[in-house]
Amino acid sequence: MEDELAKRVISLAAIQHIPAEQISVDSTFLDLGVDSLDGINPIFALENEFNVSIPDEATREIKDTRGLCEGIAALLGATGHTEGA
Repeated sequence: MEDELAKRVISLAAIQHIPAEQISVDSTFLDLGVDSLDGINPIFALENEFNVSIPDEATREIKDTRGLCEGIAALLGATGHTEGA
């Protein structure tokens, strides 16, 4: 997983008022106190930042920051976007 991608995902996940330094790629949403309703805003922010559409069924499967990063990386690869897009 690309470090830059992980940093961008973590910075966007920090919009939940969780300091970015408390979030790692191994943080679960449970660890961070983020429930499914709290997770909606970061998902929208990630979609906007990376210009991708995250399928609803995929959002239900993602349970941690690593899953978000891997999902974004897969979507970027599938759409031909580059990381800096």
